[in-house]
Order: sequence, then C-alpha cells, then structure tokens
Amino acid sequence: MKPPDKRCCGSGVCIINETGECWCGQVWDGEKMSAPPLMSAKSPVTVLAPEVKKTASEG
Repeated sequence: MKPPDKRCCGSGVCIINETGECWCGQVWDGEKMSAPPLMSAKSPVTVLAPEVKKTASEG
C-alpha cells in the first residue's frame, strides 16, 4: 500500500496528481493545500456566433 501523501489537507481523502491538484479542487502552493486562484473578470469573452441583422426587405 502506498503511504499517505504529506500534502494532504488533513481530511485523509486527498488524491493529488503530479501537478499538485487535488480532486476536491485545492492546489498545493508549495507550503499547504489551498483554494486555486480566482480567474480575472477581465478575461476575454469568446463570441460563439455573430449577430445577424435583418434588412427591411427580409421582413
């Protein structure tokens, strides 16, 4: 049996991958498990479909 990971947050159920990410969403920051950084509200928005404008003749 594999010994428990020392990076566990204390719950005893951490499953941490090679990049330090746990299944619960926490990330190893080099000292402790913590919530990942929030994404910026200034991130670009992807437009999925362009607007279609109707002309008067199309009704």
